[in-house]
Amino acid sequence: MSELKLVGISGSLRKASTNRLLLQEAARRFGEASFVEGNIRFPLFDQDLQEENGIPPEVQALADQIAEADAVIVASPEYNKGITGALKNALDWISRTEGNPWRDKPVAIVSAAAGRAGGERSQNMARLVLSPFRPRLLTGPEVTVAQTAQQWDDQGRLTNELGIKLLDELMGELRREALRMRG
Repeated sequence: MSELKLVGISGSLRKASTNRLLLQEAARRFGEASFVEGNIRFPLFDQDLQEENGIPPEVQALADQIAEADAVIVASPEYNKGITGALKNALDWISRTEGNPWRDKPVAIVSAAAGRAGGERSQNMARLVLSPFRPRLLTGPEVTVAQTAQQWDDQGRLTNELGIKLLDELMGELRREALRMRG
């Protein structure tokens, strides 16, 4: 059996984002797999732009990565009580590609946020906007890293014991679901 393919999507565009750290930590804890972080630096969705130029190559590249993946991790920061505009824009663009790369794809959502809730609202919103694509969204455990600036060591590894425990459990579930879907 070939190596599992794992795609990560961070809803934050910032290089030093703790959601990017959380995505990397989740990929390490997923276990052996080929991992790629998808690029969501897309132009703003505009149907006129699509009709004039077609699907942008960077959008098609991410849609293809999702389609070829065995599982996807979405790290959703919380901006103003919801998902980021960049993440919503990426989902809107991907929805315009041929086929549905998300269909029946095992997907885990994680979040890190400065507040005490750790991004619970963004996770709920991410589930809401992903559900029309009919992925296999894992329902838990919910991994929300609150007060995220204090939860990482100098090597970018998660130090919060509860967060580590929940992330290990979630990644175990994601791996099992990916293997199950492979048959």
